[in-house]
Amino acid sequence: MMEFKVKGEIAPVFTPFKQNGDVNLDVIPQCVQLLLKDKSLTGILVNGTSGEGMSMNTAERKATAQAWMPAVKSQKNPSHVMIQVGGTSLPDVLELAKHAESIKADSILCLPDLYMKPRNISELVAYLRVVSKAAPNTPLLYYHIPMFTNVNIHMGQFLRYVRENPGCIPTFVGIKFTSNDLDEGYEALKTGFSVFLGADTLMLSASHLGFDSVIATSLNFYTTQIMDTTKSNSQRQKEQLELISEVKLITKEGCGWVPSMKVAMNLKSTVNYGPVRAPLPALTEKQVTEMKQSLAITEKHLSLKVKM
Repeated sequence: MMEFKVKGEIAPVFTPFKQNGDVNLDVIPQCVQLLLKDKSLTGILVNGTSGEGMSMNTAERKATAQAWMPAVKSQKNPSHVMIQVGGTSLPDVLELAKHAESIKADSILCLPDLYMKPRNISELVAYLRVVSKAAPNTPLLYYHIPMFTNVNIHMGQFLRYVRENPGCIPTFVGIKFTSNDLDEGYEALKTGFSVFLGADTLMLSASHLGFDSVIATSLNFYTTQIMDTTKSNSQRQKEQLELISEVKLITKEGCGWVPSMKVAMNLKSTVNYGPVRAPLPALTEKQVTEMKQSLAITEKHLSLKVKM
């Protein structure tokens, strides 16, 4: 199996859009400067859920990935770049996987087919095998996010199958596990594959089970020590409780995870990431103002560090 030793904290970056809805590639170098001045980040994930990859066409996704890559790799200490290629028709998924390899992405992440959903482990393996062959030199991870995909294949069982059948997915190295079911996550972790937690509010609990890696939206604007087991448990617990409170505050308006978190990013950042793209609903001006006021009050008392 392909070697993959990447672990730590990866930020799933937002895609900047102009007010007219076009991708704003020009500001991506500024985004990189802000994000990667925090040396705790291992890398970034491009075109994921937070990056609205599934709301862009193939040409836009390729252009966005191609803009992030040199901006990240030109840094003094280049970080890992993971590119999400799933969430569209299989021919486009394969084109995106080939493109990611051509621009030398460090790894690719892939959703299951969102319409012809895999019903069992064999079907998921078959799908990922095809994706793997399109990028034969790039580590592949599976994106497990059943709340959006409604694909509920048990990740412990899936990873055990892949472990017991070497070569069934030639470039496979692990998963992003975006689920609150930590029992299932622990079963996945025990297989020895890389498992990146995708749940911001469960980092402390997951770390106690042995998780050491996370891909979490809040890492775009907060620096935490929650996953760092060398730090005191009391400090880590304090930061986790604060992060849970902040996430509840940010998402309380009921407009969904990405629209709310992107507004929070705009409020905290010196770079304008712009609006979300349809079909995601934008927050109203009133909702944005209320969030701004609430964050200004709470952040004075946080031990979490705002990056910007």
